[in-house]
Amino acid sequence: MGRYVERFSAFDRVVHWTLAVAFLVLVISGLGLFAHTFFGYFSFFGGPEQGILAHKIAGVVFLIASLLLFFAHAKDSCSFDSDDAKWFAAFGGYLSKNEKEIPQGKFNAGQKLFALFSFVAALVLGVTGFIIWDPTAMARGMTQFSLMLHGLFFILIMMGAVVHIYLATIGNPGTVDGMLWGQVKKVWAKKHASKWFKEVAGED
Repeated sequence: MGRYVERFSAFDRVVHWTLAVAFLVLVISGLGLFAHTFFGYFSFFGGPEQGILAHKIAGVVFLIASLLLFFAHAKDSCSFDSDDAKWFAAFGGYLSKNEKEIPQGKFNAGQKLFALFSFVAALVLGVTGFIIWDPTAMARGMTQFSLMLHGLFFILIMMGAVVHIYLATIGNPGTVDGMLWGQVKKVWAKKHASKWFKEVAGED
């Protein structure tokens, strides 16, 4: 246990993976709604009616889980400092061969930006999803605008999710351990979140 440091609580992990499952259901069912080409995806749910119902239920779960996860880490996700500015200026070091890491807190600047984007996207998708829940209940213009926004943020959050998954696995080995087991190696913490590690572990 001396090689590891606690990063995420059981609550964080349960909410995160609940959100992930809901997101997967939303993507599969949403593609069926997004374009006729993917209409066959509804067969995963037993048909179009069941697929739409699954989309609505998963949407509610996704919104609640997104809000819970964001507010649980709002303090760390919404605070930016000079080191974050350096991280942005260097694009996180991903475009450089320089191995030097810029000191970061619990989340790096990119993760903070993704957290804020995910929060906004969840709100937009939630509000527009509620409006188009029953397309005939609202004014036609409102429904059409909501459909456009819903589709746009559906594409954006899918792109963000692909980047998020890559950086949490192949891009930065050891990162996903925190959401799987709740702990990360101290070596990883010192490299990727040195300021946070010093705070929680009291080591230089």
